[in-house]
Amino acid sequence: MIASQESMTAKLCSFARAYHSLLGKDKIFDDYLAYDIIGKDEYDKIGRLVAGDAAEDAAVYGFESLKPFARLNRCFTPVALSRTAFAEQALARFSRRLSGCQYVICGAGMDTFAFRNTDETIRVFELDRPDTQAYKLARIQALRWEIPPHVRYAPIDFETQDVARVLLASGFRPYEPTFFSLLGVAYYLTLDALRHLVRSIGAIAAPGSRFALDFPDETTFAEGSSSRVRCLAEMTEKLGEPMRQGFSLAALRGILSDEGFVIRRHEGPEAIQRHFFEERPDRQQAMENIHFLLAEKR
Repeated sequence: MIASQESMTAKLCSFARAYHSLLGKDKIFDDYLAYDIIGKDEYDKIGRLVAGDAAEDAAVYGFESLKPFARLNRCFTPVALSRTAFAEQALARFSRRLSGCQYVICGAGMDTFAFRNTDETIRVFELDRPDTQAYKLARIQALRWEIPPHVRYAPIDFETQDVARVLLASGFRPYEPTFFSLLGVAYYLTLDALRHLVRSIGAIAAPGSRFALDFPDETTFAEGSSSRVRCLAEMTEKLGEPMRQGFSLAALRGILSDEGFVIRRHEGPEAIQRHFFEERPDRQQAMENIHFLLAEKR
């Protein structure tokens, strides 16, 4: 049973990762626990939901075939896979340089890193909305997975609660190097809410900490945006989580700089295409409006 409308995009991300892990070739990111965490019943239900739009998609978006997951692979899966790969590759580089670090996953959804991770020196903090996190913990209990001792779960409303306070109450150590990720969250925040979130993270991030995030740019709601960009916005709105706005790189750079971060790496659509999608046989492509950032706390 669907636990709540609010957790649907988290489940769709998990479905996309599970589908790619089970059936994809030349994997962009292999989340081999995604199918387990979502469960067969939910996987099948979301699959039917996605497949039910096939005929409509063919007419509206001009698909050449009625493959049931064409829309998902066209405008959702590429984002869900590549942003996680981007963040976890950066985390791996970061943790290798240290004898131990913290990893804070803001908007964790159905992320399975805590159970895929083999480095016990990484302390993991998962932050998410109470309903989504409660659903995930119920799934973990049903699977009888043992939560590692270095993993903490903390419910939060990113629009009204302070990340720093929530983390400190969960055992976060502000003096330790930390890797923060904010994936698939900026889409649903206003500029002011995003600024507040970055400020809160900056307040407790030790110098040298890293911060990975993805964001939709200012072309997202522009007149004449591509059919794939409109498709992504329509999918999230249909699931009850409409995208709020797009952001310019200059605006993100300013917010990060104001809170003590400097951008070390920016991957726009062309760079993401080269990095993750070059010459793929399944024709998955980077989205025209999505960017990845990796910033460092000064």
